[in-house]
Amino acid sequence: MTNPFDDEAGRFLALVNDEGQYSLWPARIDVPGGWRTVGPEGSRQECLDLIEGVWTDMRPAGLVRAMEAEPR
Repeated sequence: MTNPFDDEAGRFLALVNDEGQYSLWPARIDVPGGWRTVGPEGSRQECLDLIEGVWTDMRPAGLVRAMEAEPR
């Protein structure tokens, strides 16, 4: 059995959650709760490129908000 996340010929989605974290997701598997699609369905590489282009800050959104609220 092959891992569906490694299928170079498969169709994928780019997902994001409320914390601004991104994930590559096989299009044939239901999107898990708490996640939503961003961008169109595409090849594995197309979705990885989309994620790489938009996910520039790896910190969860809650951590960013907490750090910005801290007095300096």
